[in-house]
Amino acid sequence: MITLYLFVFRIVFALFKLYPLKTKSTFVASFGDNALYTANALKKMKPDVPIVILKTDACKVDFTGYSDWMILNVEPSSPIHWLRSVFHLATSSHIFVDNYFGFLAATSFKRDVACVQLWHAAGAVKKFGLKDPSIYYRTPQAMDRFQKVYQQFTQVVVGSEKMSAIFQQSFGISAERIIRTGIPRTDFFFDELNQQIVESDLAYHYPIVQQKRVILYAPTFRDNQMHISQLALDVAKMYHAFHEEYVLFLRLHPAIQEDWKNPFPDFVYDVSHLPNVNHLLMVTDLLISDYSSIPFEFSLLQRPMIFFAYDLEEYRRTRGFWEDYEKLVPGPIVQTTDELIAVIEKGEYDLKQIEAFAQDWNEYSRGNASEQLVQALYPVGERSH
Repeated sequence: MITLYLFVFRIVFALFKLYPLKTKSTFVASFGDNALYTANALKKMKPDVPIVILKTDACKVDFTGYSDWMILNVEPSSPIHWLRSVFHLATSSHIFVDNYFGFLAATSFKRDVACVQLWHAAGAVKKFGLKDPSIYYRTPQAMDRFQKVYQQFTQVVVGSEKMSAIFQQSFGISAERIIRTGIPRTDFFFDELNQQIVESDLAYHYPIVQQKRVILYAPTFRDNQMHISQLALDVAKMYHAFHEEYVLFLRLHPAIQEDWKNPFPDFVYDVSHLPNVNHLLMVTDLLISDYSSIPFEFSLLQRPMIFFAYDLEEYRRTRGFWEDYEKLVPGPIVQTTDELIAVIEKGEYDLKQIEAFAQDWNEYSRGNASEQLVQALYPVGERSH
């Protein structure tokens, strides 16, 4: 099915490639945050450059408020939108992607087209791309497809030298393709006015955040866990230990299929539907994570975090870490709910460790990453044609 899809894509792309190239920016968004920040900066700095947003079904970011942008569904399940999407991919001078997209293996962009990988995380704990341990079980055809996709990236945006080294290994690219302008969506953490607006909006929808402290639990999705019934955190124990002082916000991976049945509605709030995790971080007093990328951005707020790595050895063996997990994460590591409760009750956190972590992984993200990226990619005076 993949081979057939790419065959059809290649033919359609080749036909649309006969049309002239335009100074036009097309964003392919599966996460959307970095695409939104970059597109907004582009609209501000280069208002004459048309913007096209190609959304996947998984993208939660709402682009509908931007009437002068073209918004299309890039999925084959919407045939007309899909055809128009391929047309824009074949005729745009700038392509931005925020994930791995297999269709890139079937594209042959014209000379001077920029294909920019925005990615969707400021840092990385687990290995991915060509360094993902599972890749060694894939077919030679799949390996060839992966490498074709990665070689399409003319630039890969990073927020740190640490992430630069990781991308070079993960995508098999040279250092010359790295663009050190910072991660666009981290601009939010330097925008006090926008933060106040977000906090007020969350307080309106969740008044409890003004009365109690917020614990946010945002676990990484496990490939072999499709149902929320396997949630490792003992919510009942958390309730009995902390319901008088805290509330527990749950942000669960969208791939989880079942709705979570909440036994403690006055303590537990499922916030998985909220599109922007950075907004949630503004009202979070304590983050509980494991192997996700959320801590890299949360560290900019200089607030404590705990790492609930209940399956650490299994995850280390099956997914692999870029560096020693125990040395990487800027907070206590626990493996049971009882250990987690004990750490929270003790309340001792090393904020200097968090500060150093933030500096290491966000060295180029200083509040103007979106504008720096636009300046780097669009020469002064460039206009659409």
